[in-house]
Amino acid sequence: MSEQAESELEQQISSVEKAKETPQDWEPNILAFACHYCAFAAADLAGVMRLSYPANVKIIRLPCTGKLDENHVLRAFVRGVDGIFVAG
Repeated sequence: MSEQAESELEQQISSVEKAKETPQDWEPNILAFACHYCAFAAADLAGVMRLSYPANVKIIRLPCTGKLDENHVLRAFVRGVDGIFVAG
């Protein structure tokens, strides 16, 4: 791609992308995929110890995060999740 074409593309992209201000009280909606034997066990132990984590984090237990299908991750973003955390 030529330098001129590249700069024109950057101008077009910057004209479409408008910066948005984040409200002060906004919290991201996080979805965590956790391995049953590793990460979920740690989250469960944290619950037993009465440690807390933010309410905007939802944990889904999987038999193994190595088998997590990318369609589940993409579907979560389509449905409005702001971030994904995969722990195994």
